Amino acid sequence: MARLSEKAKINARKESLSGGRDGRPKGHNRQKGERSMVLELRNIEKSFGEKKVLKGISFQAEGGKAFGLLGRNGAGKTTTIRILMNVFPANGGEITIDGAPIDYRTMPIGYLPEERGLYPKKIIFEQLCYFAELKGLERKAAAEAVDFWLRRLGMAEYRNKRLDTLSKGNQQKIQLITALAHNPRIVILDEPFSGLDPVNAMLLKEVVKEEIARGKIVLFSSHQMSYIEEFCDHIAILKDGRVALTGDLRAIKRGYLRDRLVVRTTESEAVQKAFGENCTLLENGDLLLRMASDRDKAAVMKHLAETYDIDEMKVFEPSLNDIFVEYAGKAGENEK
Repeated sequence: MARLSEKAKINARKESLSGGRDGRPKGHNRQKGERSMVLELRNIEKSFGEKKVLKGISFQAEGGKAFGLLGRNGAGKTTTIRILMNVFPANGGEITIDGAPIDYRTMPIGYLPEERGLYPKKIIFEQLCYFAELKGLERKAAAEAVDFWLRRLGMAEYRNKRLDTLSKGNQQKIQLITALAHNPRIVILDEPFSGLDPVNAMLLKEVVKEEIARGKIVLFSSHQMSYIEEFCDHIAILKDGRVALTGDLRAIKRGYLRDRLVVRTTESEAVQKAFGENCTLLENGDLLLRMASDRDKAAVMKHLAETYDIDEMKVFEPSLNDIFVEYAGKAGENEK
């Protein structure tokens, strides 16, 4: 079968966004049988003057899954994101999609920055259409996509208002539309839940899950570990311009020694007295028991159940916050 020319690929993408069913612009649904793509960064390096900021960043992210890019301030997250978005080039390494160099003409990227960048005095609908057209949509397709997302996010009533008349949370939702209206295949969300109340946070969660279900690659960059744990299958933790840890989050957690138990009991004081320095009282009132070996698990749990009034027992599994603190280390210098 003949391969499409680059121009044909670009035109096909524009046509796919010209209209659709059920209010959603055509092309915004995952096609039946469509294969998930794989984004890979290989040995990305970047220097600013004499300062080497990225020192061989490598990780993979897969379509239909969320990926958490983590690190303390100065670790290299922002520089990595900017290189991925083609804001500036890397000094070394490569970025591929399914093994081939990424082509930014046919691989649209949506970006929700931590710092917002829309025009406060301009009409919302007009500037959203403007940004969608900048990203390759024709005017009609841009208007249809913007109207869909205004409805989806409950913002249709503000269509013809100025941005500065909205609350901070609603401005955040408008900014999100700029990241999604052009139907990007890669979506990068930098602190997406910042400033959102619980209702809007729930709405954003629904939208993110929908985008993941449609086969998008969704990259999260956030210090709110609970959201990363909720959404992300894989993570990469950066430290001083290098990848300190990357992989499947569940596998990473299972890789820790299973030599601690979390115990909830009505006889907390008695258990603490019996286990002495191997027992720690947690903030929520549960007890953390450290065993001499993970092989002692069955015997210790049997002893606890037979001796004390136990409400719940389980093997301790580190939270992402625990893992982050262990691997991220001390904060580096300010990020470039």
